[in-house]
Amino acid sequence: MAERPARKPRRAHSAQVVRTERLTPHMQRVVLGGPGLAAFTAGTHTDHYVKLLFPPAEGITYPEPFDLERIREELPRDQWPVTRTYTVRAWDPELRELTLDFVLHGDEGLAGPWAMRALPGDTVRFLGPGGAYAPDPDADWHLLAGDESALPAIAATLEALPDGAEVRAFVEVAGPVEEQKIDCDVDIVWLHRGNRPVGQALVEAVRALAFPEGRVHAFVHGEAACVKELRRLLRVEHRIPREDLSVSGYWRLGHDEDGWQAAKRDWNARIEAEQEGAPASAA
Repeated sequence: MAERPARKPRRAHSAQVVRTERLTPHMQRVVLGGPGLAAFTAGTHTDHYVKLLFPPAEGITYPEPFDLERIREELPRDQWPVTRTYTVRAWDPELRELTLDFVLHGDEGLAGPWAMRALPGDTVRFLGPGGAYAPDPDADWHLLAGDESALPAIAATLEALPDGAEVRAFVEVAGPVEEQKIDCDVDIVWLHRGNRPVGQALVEAVRALAFPEGRVHAFVHGEAACVKELRRLLRVEHRIPREDLSVSGYWRLGHDEDGWQAAKRDWNARIEAEQEGAPASAA
């Protein structure tokens, strides 16, 4: 049996905080730069993401030069860096500045508290970018739907679309103070969650939408249970081809990223198998 090719080592980029900005009460922007971004580049995907690397506890430091493969070979697993995934809100290749937006949950988690306290000159390491979606210029219209976690990708998509593109954009946020100004000519439908369950307003809005004629290219991301319902709506009821959908749960209520990422592949495969075999009347 032929041997599998050796896995290519993943290179970690190192960057310094250039500036920060509180966009809304629960959204923090961090702009990264520095010579460590010399080899970083991002393409045309508007859902590009990076995986930030954080020590799992205070007091853990890593030898320089930073080598993730060596760390995983030589240190016990409980000292390996913890990854947190964030969408690239913007990449400026001339200034070589990378912009990331963080949803804040107080002192919960790793990345949010880091972003709240980040100061110019602070260093952070990350892997990436990954990404797979960009709005198809040949589509007749575009559907964008998500919660706060998907807002950076939705905003990047809206800014990348040409003026006059036919778009239906829905973003669910906690309330009016979480709305953001986005540089586009699209009338975004901001859905205020209030005390309702996460995703409920988003599902109701997309379900009530009168779909325009023609081929749609859809980007639907956010809380996993909400995304599951929307995927069924699009695939089973509207019979939109899989290749015209970018649909995935960025997070799952009650799970941190470590737990969700460990289960995500199987969860997505199960949902796809259930829905691909479901008749339209079963929705």
